[in-house]
Amino acid sequence: MRRVAALLLVLAACSPQTVTDSVARRAARSVVNPVVAQYLPSGQAEAATNCVIDNASAGEISTLARDVGTRAGTSTVQTVTGILARPATMQCLGSQGLPALAGMVGY
Repeated sequence: MRRVAALLLVLAACSPQTVTDSVARRAARSVVNPVVAQYLPSGQAEAATNCVIDNASAGEISTLARDVGTRAGTSTVQTVTGILARPATMQCLGSQGLPALAGMVGY
């Protein structure tokens, strides 16, 4: 009974917006990772994907999340490339020991 009460308190603390944002970020991550994985090995691609997601705007997250379950098209690749070109993203990649990908990704 105490566990149920504790779980209810935890769930009550989560706002619907927080849950929505978390789901959108996970969906966007599943779209970005295959794009980045074309240029980096798996472990590095995951770290680079995290940098992209962490530096994407809410609108970009939403746009990328809409592409879940489909092959990344030109628009998706352009969105990822734009995020990769940002100084904050390049700094994130560098801090992870990853190469700058802005010039490598694209059609």
